[in-house]
Amino acid sequence: MNTPLLSHRLRPLALAAALFMAAPTAQAAPVPLTDASIAELQQAMSDGSLSSERLVSLYLKRIEAYDNRGPAIHSVILINPKALETARALDKERKAGKLRGPLHGIPVVLKDNYDTYDLPTTAGSFLLKGSIPPDDAYMVKRLREAGAIVLAKVNLSEFASGGAQSSLGGRTRNPHDLTRTPSGSSGGTGAALAAVFAPLGFGTDTGGSIRGPSTSNGIVGLKPTHGLLSRDGIVPLALSFDTGGPMALSVADIAVSLGTMTGVDPADAATKKSEGKFETDYTKYLKADSLKGAKIGIARDFMGQDDEVDWVIETALSTMRKAGATIVDVKYPKWLLDSRSEFYNAIRRPEFRAQIGDYLKTLKPGYPKSHDELMAGVESLVSPTDGMIPNEGRWMLFKQEAKSGTLEDAEYLTIRNHALPLVRAELDGVMKSNGLDAIVYPTSPKRPARTDIDPVTGGPEGRSATNFANLSGYPDLIVPAGFTTGGLPVGISFFGPAFSEPKLIALGYAFEQLSHARRLPALTPPLPGEAIGR
Repeated sequence: MNTPLLSHRLRPLALAAALFMAAPTAQAAPVPLTDASIAELQQAMSDGSLSSERLVSLYLKRIEAYDNRGPAIHSVILINPKALETARALDKERKAGKLRGPLHGIPVVLKDNYDTYDLPTTAGSFLLKGSIPPDDAYMVKRLREAGAIVLAKVNLSEFASGGAQSSLGGRTRNPHDLTRTPSGSSGGTGAALAAVFAPLGFGTDTGGSIRGPSTSNGIVGLKPTHGLLSRDGIVPLALSFDTGGPMALSVADIAVSLGTMTGVDPADAATKKSEGKFETDYTKYLKADSLKGAKIGIARDFMGQDDEVDWVIETALSTMRKAGATIVDVKYPKWLLDSRSEFYNAIRRPEFRAQIGDYLKTLKPGYPKSHDELMAGVESLVSPTDGMIPNEGRWMLFKQEAKSGTLEDAEYLTIRNHALPLVRAELDGVMKSNGLDAIVYPTSPKRPARTDIDPVTGGPEGRSATNFANLSGYPDLIVPAGFTTGGLPVGISFFGPAFSEPKLIALGYAFEQLSHARRLPALTPPLPGEAIGR
């Protein structure tokens, strides 16, 4: 049976099967690379109009044109020198009838705090320059097994905290507006995907680090439930909150990638929580009518900070109502609003101080082995040298971490053992008492901050609800909602209880199909000859 070229904009339910269908006899019109979904890329490789080798070459040309030259986004730290070789090998497998999965031959970019056995993993720090870890992170291993190609390691906030810059990769620019921050800490992943240097990327999130870059760069991102994906082999920031997660151009591509990485990993005890709750195929939840009959709360505590952002969110709510959703206002208690930052810092800072040492001890000789040694190394970097780029914001954080106490202190134990369960109970109560399928809010309540005004931090980004998902461990899906004047993206968060990814994907997908709010940055337009298909 002939099946037309798939589109994430016209989503059939049988996505997983379509990724492996035989070549159709009737060819569909070419699709711009900058709009192509993973399903469309797979279809083109199935019908012979595209190879993985050519696909990698096309993305490398975009990186050369827009990251190294042109607007000079500065998102990429390192290109994988074996990416084309790997693509050729995967093309041979395809021709031999061996298909590994829905990511077979698909290039991905990784935030440079994911361990890769064949490429340096630096966390953006000059102090870890050239450090090759002993093996792949669990998520990276699963991606490679599924046929994904590691195309590049991308820049991040150094050690996943501070402004969107690092002492090794410098400052990443927002491709929608070079004077604006791409947000941290996964800003390199967000900017690379917005500029379409790959169809899929991976960030990490401890306090909003997938979600801020997703909204600031106008892409889709998922901060999963704590424990859904293994953190083994990811440079830690605070393991009570840390999680990796996918970032992509569409909700469908998030769904395609997520199921390839789930499962219980003996090396990460947190994944035990996902036993019996994880899925291996999230594409079955991609239903365009999912908003019909849904009850969604709007957290207005996080609005009123930017009139244009609020206008975009109100329009998104109107879209959901027209699709059959009921929208109700929800309020968080004052104690929760007032205490969330204090709770977060009381866990984040001492955990990094202790847990980074466990990671550093796995590295080869010649690299720092503790937080104290990182501090000593930072103090010796008094001027730019050998490619080191001063990173004042992150270095100030080192000092705060050094004074934060230990994991045996009463404050840390009280908040970890009592305050965090209280946060979860309160959020559960808000959702259950209102009968909600999800809570939505502006992921970033203000437009991306201007780095030309405040180069260290990018300036204040407003009072956001993102760290509630970390304090609770609950999932949060970000979907593009629209743009302010000046072409700055606005994202909307779909937040739900533990392991509610299926529901959030369904709601986010349904909204995406109505809003079509993603836009290619004007600074990174299509290059000649990029169209996919015959």
